[in-house]
This record gives sequence, C-alpha cells and structure tokens, in this order.
Amino acid sequence: MATVTLVSDTDASPEVRAVFDDIRATRGTDFINNFWRALACDPATLAATWARLKVIMGPGALDPLTKEMIYLAVSAANSCEYCSHSHTASARAKGMTDAMYGELLAVIGMASQTNALANAMQVPVDAVFKAPEVKA
Repeated sequence: MATVTLVSDTDASPEVRAVFDDIRATRGTDFINNFWRALACDPATLAATWARLKVIMGPGALDPLTKEMIYLAVSAANSCEYCSHSHTASARAKGMTDAMYGELLAVIGMASQTNALANAMQVPVDAVFKAPEVKA
C-alpha cells in the first residue's frame, strides 16, 4: 500500500496536470503510471524528477534499450520491485528479447556476487584500474 495518495487526473492541480500532459505527449500514451501519480503529491518533486528523467533517458551516447537495461540492473540491485517491473516492461518495449533478459539477469547476479566478495574481503584496487588524478 502506498504511503501517499496517488493523484488522479480529476484531483490534479494545474502544475501536476501540466507534467502529466507532458508525460503523455513525450511518451505518446494516455497512461500515467503510479510512480508519477505518487510523486504528484509534491508537484515540485514531480516536475523536477520528470525534467531530469527526460534529459537522462532521452537521446544521448547510449541507445534507449541500453539505458533501460542499466536502469533495470540498478533497480534489481536496489531491490525496487516497482522499478524492476516498469523498466523490464520498458526494455521489452524497446526490443529486449528473452535471451537478452536472461543474460542481463546472469550479469546482475554475477556482479552482485563478485561485488559482495570483493567488498567483504576489502580487496585493494589495482593501480592500473584507477583513473588518473585530475589536476585543477
């Protein structure tokens, strides 16, 4: 059960309605998912989060499917059920196949295991892996 009231279109303030309208226009759908409806309880957070997400998930050096798969991996690592489901659906809509999904889950599982081992053993980072210091 949500800890906030999900804002319906009927109850949306003008500020919230403007963001909802932009989500619909940007995504080419009438659907506003529960994440955005929950964030709408604080219109400033809703607007800021949507604006940032549009920039980060928009056109860039990474293709849209890669971005969704990264989002899915982080969502799995953070144990976010909602984001795991929504970004799996989004990645599938952008072309992720069952084989790609299976391989992604294997990589997530492997990374989780080796991260835990390296962290537990406090393995020192090899100098060759460290980025050179940037001088100001």
